[in-house]
Amino acid sequence: MNSATNNQQPTTSIPRDARIYVAGHLGLVGSGIWRALERHGYTNLIGKSVDEVDLINQQAVDDFFASEKPEYVVLVAAKVGGIVANNTYRGQFIYENMMIEMNVIHAAKKHGVKKLLFLGSSCIYPKLAPQPMKEEHLLTGPLEPTNEPYAIAKIAGIRLCDAYNRQYGTNFISAMPTNMYGPGDNYHPENSHVLPAFIRRFHEAKEQGVEKVSCWGSGSPFREFLYSDDLAEACVFLLEKIDYSDVAFEDETGTVQSHVNVGSGKETSIKELAETVASVVGYKGEIEWDTSKPDGTPRKLMDSSKLMSLGWSPKIDMREGIARAYEDFKQRYL
Repeated sequence: MNSATNNQQPTTSIPRDARIYVAGHLGLVGSGIWRALERHGYTNLIGKSVDEVDLINQQAVDDFFASEKPEYVVLVAAKVGGIVANNTYRGQFIYENMMIEMNVIHAAKKHGVKKLLFLGSSCIYPKLAPQPMKEEHLLTGPLEPTNEPYAIAKIAGIRLCDAYNRQYGTNFISAMPTNMYGPGDNYHPENSHVLPAFIRRFHEAKEQGVEKVSCWGSGSPFREFLYSDDLAEACVFLLEKIDYSDVAFEDETGTVQSHVNVGSGKETSIKELAETVASVVGYKGEIEWDTSKPDGTPRKLMDSSKLMSLGWSPKIDMREGIARAYEDFKQRYL
């Protein structure tokens, strides 16, 4: 196992002109990974919009891999959203995400991709998993009902990577990021995640002179957040330096798994998050909590010690990250 630290220039066996396909390169996470790969000197990146390649269509994906011949794949593409979107579009969330994963991962195996990095989500872990959540807690209890379809789809992607590694000798690994935010985020008033939703809500309240902002739930749940550029650096680190054999482990059932957590190791309450966003945005009014709305999982902190022990660590603290995200919001929406 490689012992290089995050402060050292990575020693990589990936040529800088290798054909690297970033599936989902236009989104929050994908665009961050694209920028990070460019920073690291990679010059032959492949990215296609949904209009160019429909990843839900197996034939379209197979044709794309046959023509473009990517050597490395980062699979970020997914249908994503917050509590409202997950609860409302349950069928779409499980169907579209499973189809994307099955098509891309299978095509990577079929066309001899040297390495694939699949990105999942912290919601794969049980609602009441021990805290902080370790990789071995996967499938040890019931999932959070509000995002169960999305979680099941992501678990299926992890298991497919593991199964192909064992049956076909592929080098497919899975990274499980915590809650992400940063440039390129979705600020939709209904279908966004909590942090970008707060940025938009408090900005609009400030601009409109609203004296009171109502937020869902009690504000008591704790969440962990990671700035998108920190995740992007973690993904480049995993792609360059970490193989399936470095992170594979056998759980209590004897099943070999190869996913790894990617988080900041720090948590904050939703109430504290709202207050921090309001402060960064400059909103001076009152924040009230609508306890008739669901809170979701009471606490979600991931144990990222495995990845940190391999040499990666986050660099951007939350207040700085929120300030950067707010600047991105103003540039894109104002």
